[in-house]
Amino acid sequence: MPARSAADGDAVVFERHTDVMVVRLNSPSTRNALQPAVKQHLELRIPELLTDPAVRCLVITGSEDSFCAGGDINNMGDRGAPQVRRRMQATHGWAKMLLTAEKPVIAAVNGSAAGAGFSLALLCDVVLMSEQAYFRAAFPGLGAAPDLGLALTLPRAVGAMRAKDILLTNRRVEAEEALALGIAKRVVPADTLMAEALQLAADLAAGPATSLGLTKMLVNGAFEPIEQFFALEAFAQGIAFGSAEFAEGVAAFQEKRKADFRR
Repeated sequence: MPARSAADGDAVVFERHTDVMVVRLNSPSTRNALQPAVKQHLELRIPELLTDPAVRCLVITGSEDSFCAGGDINNMGDRGAPQVRRRMQATHGWAKMLLTAEKPVIAAVNGSAAGAGFSLALLCDVVLMSEQAYFRAAFPGLGAAPDLGLALTLPRAVGAMRAKDILLTNRRVEAEEALALGIAKRVVPADTLMAEALQLAADLAAGPATSLGLTKMLVNGAFEPIEQFFALEAFAQGIAFGSAEFAEGVAAFQEKRKADFRR
C-alpha cells in the first residue's frame, strides 16, 4: 500500500510510491476545483516535493470521476484587478515550478479537466487520459482570460491556430482528439489509468535525473521567456475579472443559466 501524508477527506491527498509522489486533488463535491484549501496545499507542498531529492517524479490526478474543474467560482474573493493579480502571482509560483522543475511531472487525467484544470494538466510533462476524460477551456463561458499558463502551454502543444480554435470556441476536446493533437501521450481505460501512470512514473524515476532535468530546461528555453508570459497573464486576468462580462458569467454559473454577454 502507498504511504499517505494526508488523510482521506483532505483537500489534497499525497501518496508516496517509493520515489514517486501522487498528488491527488480531493474535493469531489466541487469536481476537484482549485478552491482556497486546494491551492494552499499546492502552494505549500509543490515546492517541497520538487526540491526533495527523495521524490524523483510527480503524478497529478483527481479523485473520483473528475480531474479538476478549474477555479472555484464561488470562493474567488475580491475581484478587483490588484487583488486578482496578487492571487494569481501566488498561484504562478507553484505553476511555474511545475513547468520548469528538473524532475518529470505526469498528469493522469481521470475525468473532466476544465478551465484551470485544463491548464494544470498542460503544466505537466506527459499527459495520460482515461477514455471518458476530456478538456474544455471554460474561460470564455465566464468572460475570463485563460490562466494558469494555458495560453502559453496549449499553443506549444498544438500550434497557435488549433489553440485558438479550442480556446475561443470553448468546445470539448475528447480524449481521442487530445491524443491525435499530441496533447495526450496515451488514452487508456479508466480502471488502468493509475497503473499506467505509476509505471511511467517509475520508469522516469529510474532514469538519469540530471539528463531529464536538462532536457526540460532546453525544451522550455526554445520558446519565449516564461516569466514575461506569466506577468502578462496576471495583467490580462486582472482586467477580465473586473469586467461586466465576468460578473455576468459568474452570476449565470451560480444561477445555473446560460450567460448573456450582450447585456
